[in-house]
Amino acid sequence: MLDSFKRRSGIFYPIFTTFIICLFILTFSRVGLSLWQHDRVSDATGWSTILLSGLRIDISSLCYLLILPALLTCIILTKGTVGRIWLIILRLWIVASLWFVVYMELATPSFIMEYDVRPNRLFVEYLVYPKEVFGMLWSGYKLELFIGFVVSLITVVGGWKLSKHLVSNLSYPRWYWRPVLAVFIVAIGVIGARSTFGHRPLNPAMVAFSSDPLMNDLTLNSSYSLLFAVKQMSSEDDAFKYYGSMDSKKIIGLVRQSTGIPNDKFLSDSMPTLTTREATYKDKPKNLVILLQESLGARYVGGLGGLPLTPNIDALMQEGWNFTRMYATGTRSVRGIEAVTTGFSPTPARSVVKLGKSQTNFFTIAGLLKQKGYQTQFIYGGESHFDNMKTFFLGNGFVDMQDFPTFNNPNFVGSWGASDEDLYTKAHQQFTEFKKKKKPFFSLVFTSSNHSPFDYPDGRITPYNSPKQTRENAAKYSDYALGEFIKNAKASDYWNDTIFVVVADHDSRAYGNQLVPIDHFRIPAVIFGGGVEHKKDNRLTSQIDLPPTLLSMIGIDNTSPMIGHDMTKNIDESKLRAMMQFYKNYAWMDNNNNVVIFQPEKEAAGFRYDEKTTQLLNKELPENMIEMARANALWGSLAYKNDYYQSQTTQ
Repeated sequence: MLDSFKRRSGIFYPIFTTFIICLFILTFSRVGLSLWQHDRVSDATGWSTILLSGLRIDISSLCYLLILPALLTCIILTKGTVGRIWLIILRLWIVASLWFVVYMELATPSFIMEYDVRPNRLFVEYLVYPKEVFGMLWSGYKLELFIGFVVSLITVVGGWKLSKHLVSNLSYPRWYWRPVLAVFIVAIGVIGARSTFGHRPLNPAMVAFSSDPLMNDLTLNSSYSLLFAVKQMSSEDDAFKYYGSMDSKKIIGLVRQSTGIPNDKFLSDSMPTLTTREATYKDKPKNLVILLQESLGARYVGGLGGLPLTPNIDALMQEGWNFTRMYATGTRSVRGIEAVTTGFSPTPARSVVKLGKSQTNFFTIAGLLKQKGYQTQFIYGGESHFDNMKTFFLGNGFVDMQDFPTFNNPNFVGSWGASDEDLYTKAHQQFTEFKKKKKPFFSLVFTSSNHSPFDYPDGRITPYNSPKQTRENAAKYSDYALGEFIKNAKASDYWNDTIFVVVADHDSRAYGNQLVPIDHFRIPAVIFGGGVEHKKDNRLTSQIDLPPTLLSMIGIDNTSPMIGHDMTKNIDESKLRAMMQFYKNYAWMDNNNNVVIFQPEKEAAGFRYDEKTTQLLNKELPENMIEMARANALWGSLAYKNDYYQSQTTQ
């Protein structure tokens, strides 16, 4: 049978056999780990998901691992000298592959016992300190070291002997078949590696299903988990690399000063911005709903002087608490999510939603409210694995994921999923159910219709322009859907017990010839709901000010590391600021529209922002403002690197 398989496989026999052996090892390991953790797997109802999604991850991993040797084998494996050299290289590749897969799975139980997750970035970071790590292993893990050495030796020796059998007596295809086979093997390898025909290739967020991080990790294999963490680490740009250096103590001192909170109110050196905030609202705590609007800059909002596309938001501005000078922290949805759910300041790295160290135990208001007994939820018409949202949310306090697969017969489905009307219909149903169960809730509702290619149903709006699928028409439709939701919410039983905020994640497109196009960071933000009085607030405000403000309005005293202002309080005007990350440039603007901009490896530049012309005019600024801006520009990277922004459940 094996001889028949070898004859039919031809030159791909070594690759196919290695694939099958590795797949068996990974599956065997996953089953063993799941049986070890059977109570948690059962609690998460995760047996089928772990095993089936795990198989998908394994196939993808092995396709990545073996696609290159398969292609090279097809092209250069001949009976000549070049072919013989390649067979030696192929044998080394096979042995290295087998050892890596075996070793990573072997190391997994000890790592889980220590960190409750599969090997990740910590596995790599410890390699920087070999002396200390080996000393630790030798003193406390002698048995594990011995087993690892023996199994590694067996794997390498056995793998080398096996590889000799795999590459011997192969049948070679004729030359004219080689290009066809090469195209075929690459196509199969790419499809297997991507494991989807969607926008993004397979990633951990696609197979995440539980609020228990270990359950999501069991779906992965340790080789994949480690290499994905290494890939994520490459995205963790450090502000110190771009904006100059500053002593850590000075950064902390200036950041504390910028909050306006007395220095003696900060509680911890290990979490330097940790402080307790008392809520302004003192009655029974209310529900909280954040209606995060996709790509809705101020220039599309009539009530902020933009295009007449948002009559429903404009009406809310006349009813609720309207922030006329709210600025986004960035230009991506995940940056907006970062700001409104965690209060974390922007950095030149990607949002913490996508970075490795923040996938668990990172502070979010969802995690805080979950501790307070709230049902925490994310509602999204698309696939929540996009931009790693699902993994980040499940690891940091969100319990319920209501994304596209949970929508029953949506009325309209576009490129990004269910329409905003369907989204708000689901949200209304969810909130009604929570009210019936007398369960306090926090829900982040994220729209998607106002995203290219701007799909939305016919017959809802009078188009603003032509053709139908324009950004302006999509913005108008999204506002229409919001208006229908507001009507239902006002007539509901949950209205009086809920604080809502409608806020954009970012503008639709930040562009221009300025270092930071500040006008493209201005966004709408209105707080409304039961008991919220009308107020037009012209104070300068940043997205990171929303989390502490909203917690104060729903009556939640909290201890947190957030540096944003609670805008229900009287904030000294000198402390008001907006911070904006535009690719690698960082802008800090004060209440007088003075702006400090940091560019990579350049001196700080001073400007005055003219709101009428939207231009940045050169201006010499005082050194103390530049130092304050620099400290805040560096703070995010410092806090992330040193775990200054952890959830209180880990303290």
